[in-house]
Amino acid sequence: MSEDARFEDGREAPLNLGALDSEDLQVVSALVQDAVFPVTEMTWRAKDRRFAILLNRFRWEDRDNAESRRRDVERVQSLLVIENVLKVASQGVDRSDRDMILSVLAVEFEQADDQTGAVTVTLAGDGAIRLTVEALEVALKDVTRPYIAPSKQVPAHDE
Repeated sequence: MSEDARFEDGREAPLNLGALDSEDLQVVSALVQDAVFPVTEMTWRAKDRRFAILLNRFRWEDRDNAESRRRDVERVQSLLVIENVLKVASQGVDRSDRDMILSVLAVEFEQADDQTGAVTVTLAGDGAIRLTVEALEVALKDVTRPYIAPSKQVPAHDE
């Protein structure tokens, strides 16, 4: 007799997700909400048409598990990579301030009439990074083992 798989039986593994449409991007956006990164950890390689950020991502997917087992919540370093980037613009981001720490609120895609459009990374404090893309292709990949969140707190938002 076979049994259905249970969530508890699954093994914990690093995230490695892709987004090729707005629905996929909503999942990625939810997972990178409250990620923080130094301004020095983002790069645009115009020749490769690739923009990347090394994030310190709160592990939203593990939150309930951590709370139910009464253990500390975690963060993990992840790469957020946007492909097919034609142009990058930002607001509220001072790249000369190498100590600036940015916090992600959301990642959204606004499609034009064809497959082109813009990916906007909205940042806390009225900052934003707008990436004009030929087509939507975003990847999120965990690149380190999880570590205890320094604050040991779940991020909170004022409503």
